[in-house]
Amino acid sequence: MNMEGIKLKEILLKGDYVSSADFAQAEKYSQSHHATVLEYLLNSGLLTKELLGQAIAENFGVPFTDLSSSPPSRQQVAKIPEQIAREYLVVLAKEDEKKIVVSTNNPNNSKLLKSLKEIFPTKNITVSFSFSEDIEQCFSCYNQPLEARFVRILEHHQHIAPKILEEIFKDALIYRASDIHFEPREKEVLTRFRIDGVLQEVGKLPIAYYENILNRIKVQARMKIDEHLSAQDGALQFIQDGVTIDARVSVVPTLNGEKVVMRLLSEYVKTLSLSDLGLSSKNLNQLSESAKLPFGMILVTGPTGSGKTTTLYALLKTLDNPDINITSIEDPVEYRVTSMNQIQVNSATNLTFAKGLRSIVRQDPDIILVGEIRDKDTAEVAVNAALTGHLLFSTFHANDAATAIPRLIDIGVEPYLAASTLNLIISQRLLRRICENCRFSQTILSKTLIGTIKDLKKYFPETKTTLYKGKGCSACNFTGYKGRIGIFELIILTKELRDLIIISPSSQDIWKLAKKQNARTLFEDGIEKVKAGVSTLEELLRVSPPA
Repeated sequence: MNMEGIKLKEILLKGDYVSSADFAQAEKYSQSHHATVLEYLLNSGLLTKELLGQAIAENFGVPFTDLSSSPPSRQQVAKIPEQIAREYLVVLAKEDEKKIVVSTNNPNNSKLLKSLKEIFPTKNITVSFSFSEDIEQCFSCYNQPLEARFVRILEHHQHIAPKILEEIFKDALIYRASDIHFEPREKEVLTRFRIDGVLQEVGKLPIAYYENILNRIKVQARMKIDEHLSAQDGALQFIQDGVTIDARVSVVPTLNGEKVVMRLLSEYVKTLSLSDLGLSSKNLNQLSESAKLPFGMILVTGPTGSGKTTTLYALLKTLDNPDINITSIEDPVEYRVTSMNQIQVNSATNLTFAKGLRSIVRQDPDIILVGEIRDKDTAEVAVNAALTGHLLFSTFHANDAATAIPRLIDIGVEPYLAASTLNLIISQRLLRRICENCRFSQTILSKTLIGTIKDLKKYFPETKTTLYKGKGCSACNFTGYKGRIGIFELIILTKELRDLIIISPSSQDIWKLAKKQNARTLFEDGIEKVKAGVSTLEELLRVSPPA
């Protein structure tokens, strides 16, 4: 969040938004943890984005408008010409017959009011403060659909490939897409974004123009442009409006041509804290306590794209300080952290997870992050590292937390070693959040849920229940959802569980004992978020139906 030169300390202390002691603690933390004072205040819960906005607005002597929770409609945004809106970073937030409220990041700009008077000569104008990033998010309303922009670019027949890619990255950034897909068909190329875990079509291109676009991607990702029959992997950087986007690129041959998928590595993940992920207070405490142990393993399981790496990086942020040596080996290194020693797996030089991990152990680490345990060699080295006084974090592909233990044993880890080293196993999925701007509640009879949920009365004992949905609006691209939140299943390795693991139990046996020790399933964690109005029952059933 950009403070744009505003004196944060003076504003917050003057308005008693934080105490001087808390601010001093934030300054101390920022000096030793490679984080800003603002990041500490927000992540620790001492300050919220809304309170920060109110504090800055109070300093300007104007009201605060939270555009992230109440964005204006496309029609409202369009009433201020795009050139004026971008020049002054201003948006029409509210209006009625007599007056309007506009939001800007700099209410003291004297030229702004003069320009607005020319646009709205008969209206009373109130200027409010909003954050720059929220105002810029509203500017997406000025954009034509991506496919219409494709047509305009193709009509000019100049610099087609770079301009098309520029427009695609621009929209991907606005809608916070995690992946960009180029999928060749017989006569056209389908472009799709994965937004909040769901693919959405955004435009089509004539197949005749695809080769130039493909070659530009390959050159930037340092791939062979004359190779068309083999899969290739690479990475590229793209700068859009001053923001650097790192992308992991995969190209594979299909019957209709080479398909490209670009995974966009989000900068905002670096600012996430554990409290942002959706962990309940109980789960958060269990994870924090396990991370304080001097040695052992914490495994995070789940399918690709379920947020495993994000969870581990958020956990490492809580442990990072100058007294600790944190070293990682990953494939690929997704998020660069200056205070960590990060190693990239490289098949060309035979630097595998197992070989890299053996070298890391000789580098005097305190905490080791292994991107993924994939095979017996990596598992054995990881277990030995955890046994010899290191705290080791890793991801592992398993359907749930209980299944991870039999799977580790299946790939060659001795049961007694697994029992000795495992401290905590987490399984997680990501649910789409209901859009806060268009969320509404509806009271329904619980019996109408029969057939959708097993053991209905266990989760909805009342005759009536209140559930929430999103109507769909411009803020959420008319999907009813905006953003995602995690649901979690944790198994703490107690003495009873360690004794059970030694006899190579089934996942059912493990879960039966964990359940007796008050472990909750993914679905049970998700139901709490559904009842709280964070997500919908339909989304939970899509992502993690009850067992």
